[in-house]
Amino acid sequence: MKNIVLNFGSPKELEAKRIAEIKSLSYLERLERLMAIIEVSHTLKSAKIIQSKKR
Repeated sequence: MKNIVLNFGSPKELEAKRIAEIKSLSYLERLERLMAIIEVSHTLKSAKIIQSKKR
């Protein structure tokens, strides 16, 4: 499968490319991407905040 470059173009073109990319994925690939996003979101929400000590 050809990689699609999403970094160039107007916002409408970028959105159209992203939608086309998502439509080309199988349901399993879509589910895997969704689960990865959920996992990262959960990790960020549950991460401890690191505060730097001011001297």
